[in-house]
Amino acid sequence: MNDPVNSPSHYKSEIECIDAMEAAHGKESVRHYCINNAFKYVWRAGKKSDLEEQDLLKAIWYLRFAVGDDPRKDK
Repeated sequence: MNDPVNSPSHYKSEIECIDAMEAAHGKESVRHYCINNAFKYVWRAGKKSDLEEQDLLKAIWYLRFAVGDDPRKDK
């Protein structure tokens, strides 16, 4: 089942992109990326489609990841 907030099917492979980013660039770099990505999702919430709630949930996802609370563990 596709979960576009917590585990989008287009991000799946042997390793998720965010994990590869951490391996390549380190946790602190990815933490800053997550904060900026959350900002982006809040900024454009509901503007690209009627999915404002999904955009806000994605922002929350990135903020949780930024503070070390990996939302994928909830699955």
